[in-house]
Amino acid sequence: MSLDQFTPLTVYTIYIASTPEKVWEALTSAEFSQQYFFGNAVEVEPRLGGAFIVRTPDGALHISGEVLAYDPPRKLAVTFNVNWPDLIEKLGPTLVTYEIEQVGDAVRLTMSEGHDRPLSDDILAGGRSGWPAVLSSLKSLLETGKPLVVKLGPPQRMLDALKAMGIKTP
Repeated sequence: MSLDQFTPLTVYTIYIASTPEKVWEALTSAEFSQQYFFGNAVEVEPRLGGAFIVRTPDGALHISGEVLAYDPPRKLAVTFNVNWPDLIEKLGPTLVTYEIEQVGDAVRLTMSEGHDRPLSDDILAGGRSGWPAVLSSLKSLLETGKPLVVKLGPPQRMLDALKAMGIKTP
């Protein structure tokens, strides 16, 4: 799998009053990520080709992937595949890339979600509703020491589109 096969379809850029090292730790530490990522724990094997895993608060495997770019504290790119039956076969893999840059006293964090094929806006609605909440909570945690309390689930629009494609969701 290579980075070249993915086209970014969703891109968010935020500025955080922090350092690149702290942002990197927040993105790659299970303990830190549980605080801002809806209780989910991110586990990153620190090498190219290493494992990328997101576990739900009860420890179940939710997302799995592979590290495709690993350049601390500047760039992390991973395949980010939700472990729902038939999802990968019908929608293909997802690539999530974080780029971290020092900009004055702040950090510019750019997150992109790419795919290897065109996807409908209904399917993309999942990431487009979840990523702003995750990134805003990350920013709040780094700047204030407190994550945001945001309650949201997968958008019905995305769930309906997946169901129409024969993809079972929990």
